[in-house]
Amino acid sequence: MSPLRSIKVVQVPVHNILGEVVDHIELKDEVFGVSLNQAVVHQALVRQLANARQGTASTKTRAQVSGGGRKPFRQKGTGRARRGSARSPLLRGGGVAFGPHPRSYRQAMPKKMRHLALRCILSAKVADGEMVVVDELALSEPKTKEMARILAALGVGSSALVVTAEPDPNVYKSARNLERTKTLPANLLNVVDLLSHRILLLTVAAVQRVEEMGTPQPGKLVKT
Repeated sequence: MSPLRSIKVVQVPVHNILGEVVDHIELKDEVFGVSLNQAVVHQALVRQLANARQGTASTKTRAQVSGGGRKPFRQKGTGRARRGSARSPLLRGGGVAFGPHPRSYRQAMPKKMRHLALRCILSAKVADGEMVVVDELALSEPKTKEMARILAALGVGSSALVVTAEPDPNVYKSARNLERTKTLPANLLNVVDLLSHRILLLTVAAVQRVEEMGTPQPGKLVKT
């Protein structure tokens, strides 16, 4: 028996830029029909956010603060607490106790798990009706007003992630000034952007590209 499970297909409508349904496209169940694994999705989200941290925050300990070479005031007769150094963390200008120091926040995660997390989110978008497919986004020139009209015609009224098969400068420039709208080429799809935008808008070519990248290869199938 083949190690690959049978590939089921789900049909979704394909719209043109006027919002009209012009065709239907079949989605591979192995990419857009995966059951949700919350633990894997959460781990992938935490990993991406952690890896984005620079880890450059730095403070000085009392050993690194300059000054403090002499006793700030005499031991007795002042009515104040004994003070041996002005570098104490209790004093203004002193060192910092348990402060941050440069470090790496990077987390490792197997590639199969990262791919599974993406497939889980893509499948959830389809199941919740939050994925819209358009035949193409062919803009002759960058025009924010035209992109806003297209999104309105497609019924995309909230935050949207627009995905094209390849980087498209006209689409990017047309959407970059729209609030809560972001564009990405298909090969840069990631967990954070998918979860940060409610509607996922893909071109037909982008859907095909995502399926090519997300379909498990024979002998490398991740159980879902």
